[in-house]
Amino acid sequence: MTSETVVREARKADLVAILEIYNQGIEDRIATLETEKKDLSYMAKWFEQHQCRYCVLAAEIGGQVIGWASVNPYSSRCAYDGVADLSIYIAREFRGKGAGGKLLSALEKKARENKFHKLVLFTFPFNELGQSLYKKMGFREVGIFLNQGVLDGEFVDVMAMEKLL
Repeated sequence: MTSETVVREARKADLVAILEIYNQGIEDRIATLETEKKDLSYMAKWFEQHQCRYCVLAAEIGGQVIGWASVNPYSSRCAYDGVADLSIYIAREFRGKGAGGKLLSALEKKARENKFHKLVLFTFPFNELGQSLYKKMGFREVGIFLNQGVLDGEFVDVMAMEKLL
């Protein structure tokens, strides 16, 4: 990349960029089962739910947000209090250039600080770019949920991955 990628805690001022990047992920059909683009009010509510223990990080280059990652609730059951789900989204033109790895490293650090012992994620088996990042960072494949969701009228499988922190 031309300039250094900086990872920091996301701010409300980042929400327009976060929304744009998330909607790219929805449009591209490679990172989420969501099918309808989100609006700013949706993202503002989501952001408010991701304060303190559940956090959002932003990756930026030269002041431009190029990606984001979040620690999300895995389950409301107290038995899973130490387990968190994660999300990572990178702007199209910056995918595969290292921002995802920097976000994931910082996210793992924040998760440890917030008393999580395990991170889980769900990805599509055909998302090879994402899987290569997760495997490189020490995540292991747990298994595949067959016909877990529907995208564009077709069933899609979802791969579960985990990492003990």
